[in-house]
Amino acid sequence: MEIKIGVPELTRALARSQGIVEKKSTMPILAHVLIEAKKGDELHLSATDLDVSVSTQQKCEVLKEGALTVGAKHLYEIVRSLQGSVNLKRNANNYLEIKSGSAEFRIVGLPAEDFPALPRFDKVHLVSIEAATLLELIEKTSFAVSTDETRYNLSGVFFEPHPELLRMVATDGHRLALAEKAVVGDFQLKKGVILPKKGLFELRKILAEVAGNGEEKPSGELGFVENSAIFHRQDVTLVMRLIEGLFPDYRQVIPKPGEKVVTVGRLRLLETLRRVSLLSSDKAHAVKLELGKGTLTVLSQNPDLGDAREEVPVEYEGEPLKIGFNARYLIDVLQVLDADDVAIEMADDLSPCVMRPSGRDGYTAVVMPMRI
Repeated sequence: MEIKIGVPELTRALARSQGIVEKKSTMPILAHVLIEAKKGDELHLSATDLDVSVSTQQKCEVLKEGALTVGAKHLYEIVRSLQGSVNLKRNANNYLEIKSGSAEFRIVGLPAEDFPALPRFDKVHLVSIEAATLLELIEKTSFAVSTDETRYNLSGVFFEPHPELLRMVATDGHRLALAEKAVVGDFQLKKGVILPKKGLFELRKILAEVAGNGEEKPSGELGFVENSAIFHRQDVTLVMRLIEGLFPDYRQVIPKPGEKVVTVGRLRLLETLRRVSLLSSDKAHAVKLELGKGTLTVLSQNPDLGDAREEVPVEYEGEPLKIGFNARYLIDVLQVLDADDVAIEMADDLSPCVMRPSGRDGYTAVVMPMRI
């Protein structure tokens, strides 16, 4: 195997593998990237952890066909330190020779035959979807995914297509995020599926790259087959194994419209929570909200540090209310919203609050209160 390729192209392709390769796996091959030089002057780069796989194609000059696997991290660090173009050549004993200008490296590789077989889906029904739409749905929900490995059915985002509507939901038991957008296409799913957190994180990186490439309304294709989800776009294919399990009925979690509705400037409340929570306890990030006519007071208290207090003007004419929250949960919601004002619905100090962009549909967040 021997190829010649531009450093920027190879760096971009290798970057896509960095979050997928396993650093501490009992299988050393999973820390490797598969390099394949094929006919038609194409370089194929693949990485997998057996649950999430990514394959990238790049145009290059193929001087000799062949394949080899090498450590993904070391190859990426070497290539991105170079400039211009680079030559990759497989030598005896599975060594990869890297040459660029006067720089020369030889790194140990493994035979391509040792690399796990990548999933192949030649007849998958794919639905075209705008990259910005899918990226927005992921960003507005993925922060609420559970980090508790024992609750595997909550360790992903619930993907639920409806006619001309796509809904995604995530919850960790303390908060819930629901986002939906108009999407035309039949994903041919009988019921919703759970997309894994790691796969979504890698998909988000690809979508952000696509959305920022200057193309007008860039899109990709998304489909489902057996127990996998597949995203494909031009030179990259991402496959993730779906989480098996039953996602809880999120409709039962969303409270009925609360009696107390507060409208507040999103950025003002976000900045206030960030400031006041600086003196909250490290683990709980507890803050108290005191609601009165026209004013929301945010307070925090820490015996070891001191206390903080700030008032925020709001639109509210109801009865006073005192309620505690984990500030981090409120901040996470406010960060992903793009509306100027946020409507917050509450019933009492023991009931969850509902947050929505003021005057707009398509997003709902639920946050459970905490005792202070």
